[in-house]
Amino acid sequence: MGTTVADIKRRLQSADEDAFEVLERSLVADTRKGVRDAVEAARRRLEAEAAERARLEGLYAFEHDLAASHGGRSIAGLDEAGRGPLAGPLAVGAVILPAEPRIEGLDDSKRLAPAERERVAERVKEQAVAWAVEYVEACDIDACGMAASLVTAFRRALARVEEAAGIAVDVVLVDGNPLRMDAREVNVVKGDARCASIAAASIVAKVERDAVMLRYAEEYPEYGFDSCKGYASPAHIEAIRRHGLTPIHRASFCTAFTQPTLF
Repeated sequence: MGTTVADIKRRLQSADEDAFEVLERSLVADTRKGVRDAVEAARRRLEAEAAERARLEGLYAFEHDLAASHGGRSIAGLDEAGRGPLAGPLAVGAVILPAEPRIEGLDDSKRLAPAERERVAERVKEQAVAWAVEYVEACDIDACGMAASLVTAFRRALARVEEAAGIAVDVVLVDGNPLRMDAREVNVVKGDARCASIAAASIVAKVERDAVMLRYAEEYPEYGFDSCKGYASPAHIEAIRRHGLTPIHRASFCTAFTQPTLF
């Protein structure tokens, strides 16, 4: 083994748990600060990796235990993106995951930075048994309301993912409050942080909807859809006041910014 601090750091940075144990024992008498710091950094890295593996295993175990308690084994997870924006579609993702391999990085989409969210979405698309995203456009949200739009999008997404997989799932896991859109529906509060398939659905729904809004940003550059994604940012609200509504705005969500004031 090399004796320079740089060489020891390189070995520690790539060491797995077994290799770390060997290296740590061999370095116990090395009092150089650089070595001690490198050993501690490697220990923290391995602890973080172990914690992430346990968290990921928990996502899968929780949903499979939940499905078993409802008499089923095959699972579809569903979640929405874009319930609250002033513009753009509502998106609902549906995902059927295999038991293996585990998809690294799965988490509530809101916890992931955009670049990481896109990387995990690609892993989901590559490894899922099937995935789908369904949309309800702004005009239909205005016509039907959000509650009906959610049910419509969830049913469409579930039908598409089952068709793509060629199976009828036993349990449909849905984040949040009951929608009563399917007899197999099981609701999980904060499900996107607790269930692997709901987390996967939340990620693909968010990534796909964001891509739609980026395309709209080119069509309607005044509204900053590339940054606000249709949500009510101060700049977006000011753009509505200056330029009015586009065909992709939810007019029923924008009355506070479009109707004249009395005073």
